[in-house]
Amino acid sequence: MKEETVLKIMRNGETVTDPSPAHEGMNQLAREAMKITAELNSGYHEPEEIRKIFSRLIGKPVDDSFGLFPPFYTECGKNIFLGKKVFINFACHFQDQGGIYIGDNVLIGSQTVFATINHRKDPKARRDNCFAPIHIGNGVWIGSHVTILPGVTIGDHAVIAAGAVVTKDVPAGVVAGGVPARVMSRIEDDRDTREIGR
Repeated sequence: MKEETVLKIMRNGETVTDPSPAHEGMNQLAREAMKITAELNSGYHEPEEIRKIFSRLIGKPVDDSFGLFPPFYTECGKNIFLGKKVFINFACHFQDQGGIYIGDNVLIGSQTVFATINHRKDPKARRDNCFAPIHIGNGVWIGSHVTILPGVTIGDHAVIAAGAVVTKDVPAGVVAGGVPARVMSRIEDDRDTREIGR
């Protein structure tokens, strides 16, 4: 099955059964991603070289304003879509099969996990894969060690407190935190977010 067909199946939220041609396509994407991330995560790279390697990983050019501190982990890569002035800190894991869409001016704290893939609850079909995209609005700040689950949208300028597990949509202009994450306050000025993500 063609790579773009597999990527569209996952972005469209269709279920991929195991075994199937689409599932083998997923495995091929994972093998390619592992090769590129092994290169990205080994040794020191200047920022321009990081951008070149990351562009190969996601299959499209990243903006010159993109910043990343490796290591970085993914088992797909080609369903990551980035805006401008995105910064990704150390040791993040983007499970992007269902699509990860990140707006402009986004800060992503270290060891954050974006999970767009799930499995069926039925034990007989547990190996089947189900997908839902994650959407991150403009100006969002995600603190360290956050987990964002499939299908979640985070609104513009929201702040996600360190350690949160985000299971539902977060409105624009709020601070959300906890397990599961809930809205804690609205962002009134800089004093509200001074220590949220550190």
